[in-house]
Parts: sequence; C-alpha cells; structure tokens
Amino acid sequence: MADHVRWGILGAAKFAREHMGPALNAGRRGRLAALATSSAEKAAPFAALAPGLTVHLSYEDLLADPEVDAVYVPLPNHLHVDWALKALEAGKHVLVEKPLAMEAAAFDPVIAARDARGLVAAEAYMVVHHPQWAKAKALYEAGAIGKLRRVSVAFSYDNRADGGNIRNRPETGGGAIPDIGVYAYGTVRFVTGEEPEAILSTEIERENGVDVWSHITARFPSFHYTGVVSMRMAPFQEVVFHGEGGVMRLAAPFNAGVYGEASVEVQGADLEVRRWRFPAANHYVLQVEAFNAAVLDGAAYSCPLEFSKGTQEMIDMIWAADRG
Repeated sequence: MADHVRWGILGAAKFAREHMGPALNAGRRGRLAALATSSAEKAAPFAALAPGLTVHLSYEDLLADPEVDAVYVPLPNHLHVDWALKALEAGKHVLVEKPLAMEAAAFDPVIAARDARGLVAAEAYMVVHHPQWAKAKALYEAGAIGKLRRVSVAFSYDNRADGGNIRNRPETGGGAIPDIGVYAYGTVRFVTGEEPEAILSTEIERENGVDVWSHITARFPSFHYTGVVSMRMAPFQEVVFHGEGGVMRLAAPFNAGVYGEASVEVQGADLEVRRWRFPAANHYVLQVEAFNAAVLDGAAYSCPLEFSKGTQEMIDMIWAADRG
C-alpha cells in the first residue's frame, strides 16, 4: 500500500457530500480517490472536491478497483451489513455509517470477515473521536463528579416535512432510535465503561412504522439513565452526568460545530464551574485520521465493532422491553 489510504465511497449520499467526503479528502494520510454513482450530476461536487476522482457506475466496479484501499458506506441502514461484507470480501478496509446493523447478532459476520481478512472495519461513530468526549471520559475516570448517580440525555430534530427521507421509512431501517439513539446510548457507555443491566421503561411513539419519539429509562450498575430521542421536536441536544460530587454537562455533544460549540462543563458541589472549549475540532476528520492510522500503522482503533455491537445490544434490549 502507498503511504496514504485511497478512499472510495459507495453512493453520492448528501451526508457523504457535505461531511464525510470532505473529511476523507482532508484527513492526514488519506485522499478521496473514487466514487460509485450512475449520476453525473451527483458526482460533480465530489469531483470538484477531489480532482482526478474516478467515478464508477456501479458499487461492484468500485470494489473491484485496485486503486481503492478503503471504502466508506453511507447507504440506507438496511444495506450496511451486505455492503460491508462485500467490501471486506473484495479486500477493502471498510467504514460503515451507523448503525452498521439493525440487530446485534448481525455484527458477528462482519467481525468474522474483518478478522479472517486481517482488515480494518468499523462503524462511523465519529463522536468518540472528538476531544470533548475524551475529556469527559478522563474527567469522569478522575472522579471529577464523584460517584455517578444519574445520566440524562436529550437529542432531537424535526424532519416531519420530509416524508420520503430514509429515516421516515421502515423499509430502509428508519427511526429515531437507529439514527440518533446510537449516540444517546453509546456515548454514555463510552464515558462510563458500563453496560445496561435492565431497561426499566419505554415510551415510544411511532408514525408509518418507525419510532419518532421515545423516552427510555435504564438501570446501569452504578447509575440511572434517562434519555429522549425524537425526529419530531425542535433541535436540541445535551448530555448531563450527575454525580454526588458534581455535575458534568456537554452542550453540543453530537453535532459539534453545527448545533453549537463543543464544550465540557463541570460544576462542583461548591457551585464553582470549570469549562473546557473545543471550537475547532472536526470529529469527521479526526475519525478518518484514526482509521488511516489503523490501516497504515496497525494502530488500535478507539471505536471497534465490538463497542458498536454493545450499543446495538442496548437497542435490542429496548425493542424487547417495548414488546413486553
């Protein structure tokens, strides 16, 4: 392999055009080399971003391209596992948009293929690559808020006007929990290192067969969790870790730089507030650079598939509890 990772993208998704395409091309030791789309119009902004871009008319052609080392998969949720496996079978490293799978067991063949091929495969869980989450984890582990008793998470946006959006369609694996519940649950697991013992309550509202609002409570070994995620509320996001010795708050935890400035705030029992700000960090670029280092150097990747599977296991527990 060259001294950089040559990336290909399966499909000209809006998210890939606006966020991940630029990140793949901006990340150190990598560049965007190829795109698979049959639409010249959709290919144009990618070509402008990456001069010399090879455009393939099919996903299969891109996977067969010897000038592509790694593949980014931003396809609808229900296609993630199949194309992740096809990429690995073609000898490509693969970064797949979250959620990689719609149930935890579906992670297993991807993990097995990763290991059998000796390749890097991961879910595109960009938030844990952001320094605000590394800081939150370090503060928690250092005892900055004392014994943790409660975690509260809220994440919402409103896409009711876009009925054709894949998030609003059950056949494409839509729903607020698959889309943003992975953040509301996974980041808490990341900071605390704990797994849920039980889902205590589920209140879920659905439209057209997909969840659009939910309130979930859960018991972890050392704290109580409560979280709301919704595709039918005004945009808002916040995570609060409430301990016996203080409170830690992240005000733009998931869409840093878009929703607001990333920061971690700790209020002690004496009401003194300390704040750490991260105005310039781009978690998409940092994610790509971590992936490139894993490919080129064999560096440990901070968000392996086993971690992502754990988040899906919590989601599976929520579905099971909701069914009664």
